[in-house]
Amino acid sequence: MAKKAKGNRVQVILECTEHKESGMPGTSRYITTKNRKNTTARMELKKYNPILKRVTIHKEIK
Repeated sequence: MAKKAKGNRVQVILECTEHKESGMPGTSRYITTKNRKNTTARMELKKYNPILKRVTIHKEIK
C-alpha cells in the first residue's frame, strides 16, 4: 500500500514583534493554519496583544 500524502495545510505560530522589541516579560502568540501551496511566504497578521492591550503585527516563527 502507498503512504498517505501529507496535506497542504500546516500549523504555524504567530508571535508579536512589538512585544519582543519592548523587552517586557511574557509573549503574545497565536496558532493558526495556512495552505503551504498558496502561501509560501511567512505570514504577517494584525492580532490583539492582551499584554500591550492593543492590536499589533504578529509574524510567523519557526
